[in-house]
Amino acid sequence: MRSVLPALLLLALTTAAQADYRDHPKTAELHQRLVRDYGFSEADLAKVDEALAQAEQLPQLIQAERQNKETTSVYWDDYRALHVFPKQAERGVQLLRDYAPYFERAEAEYGVPPVVIAAVMGVETKYGSYTGRHRVLDALVTQGYEHPTRQPFFFGELAAYFAFCRNFGFEPTAVKGSYAGAVGAAQFMPSNYLSLAVDYDGDGRVDLWSIPDAIGSIARYFNNYVPPDRPAMHWRRGEPLLAPVRAVNLASDAPERNLRKPNATIAGWQRFGVESAAELSPDLPAGLVELPRPNGPEYWLALPNFYAVMSYNPRVFYAMAVTQLAAELQQAQAGS
Repeated sequence: MRSVLPALLLLALTTAAQADYRDHPKTAELHQRLVRDYGFSEADLAKVDEALAQAEQLPQLIQAERQNKETTSVYWDDYRALHVFPKQAERGVQLLRDYAPYFERAEAEYGVPPVVIAAVMGVETKYGSYTGRHRVLDALVTQGYEHPTRQPFFFGELAAYFAFCRNFGFEPTAVKGSYAGAVGAAQFMPSNYLSLAVDYDGDGRVDLWSIPDAIGSIARYFNNYVPPDRPAMHWRRGEPLLAPVRAVNLASDAPERNLRKPNATIAGWQRFGVESAAELSPDLPAGLVELPRPNGPEYWLALPNFYAVMSYNPRVFYAMAVTQLAAELQQAQAGS
């Protein structure tokens, strides 16, 4: 009996529980935000309450968000293997062929290379083949009401989700996405869907489950997204994402590594003992990426476009996976 009890407790903590959130103290705040920020009417709020009555509490999604592989993988090699492998490159090249006119249009309009757009989609959803299995309502209600550290962020996304459903004609109880509430082949959070998603296939709907709409929306994101906690790092047309490092002999007073924005220049890093293997402007902003590997760290100089990718997901492992998958796609295209 002693060995069974912990398993039963774990089951109780991780299975779905019907939770009528209509009378939750935070629901009044949600109503106020929906009226203030999105102009919700009484009829709109009644539909919100109908959805809240059907929401399920899924604490395991909080656990998934806090233990995502971008932050829990010990070595870069482990995380890379999830996203950068031959079959992934093969499927990406096929996507680039199948939707070439949309990729070309996105590059012309926004300056983002097709391989980078495709790599984002590859890392996020395996090119739209897996867009999430959780009801977005449950993911955002659970985390917007209960998350121990990021509750304000998810609460804001919950409000944006109800506006998204109203504006684009979705039933709040029907949409499925990631454990964090991201949706579609591009995995936009609801607030970004509202402000940055575009109709790229011309069918009159903004639908991020549509590959063309996802292509245009990802490219637009890199040009228009403004992070709430740091200066915007918009895409810089024609510039690389990373520079290889020829030598690293870090000075004791060298700046921090693996930040979310550049904290020196190419010349500055050289003074701190990091020598670029590429010819770059000494004044170009840069940060130092340190990747943990089994036989010791690997270093790269991260350039502004790398940080534009980090605006999509502010983890170094994520941005490096996108960068290296894009390089694999470019190489595969050149050899085909």
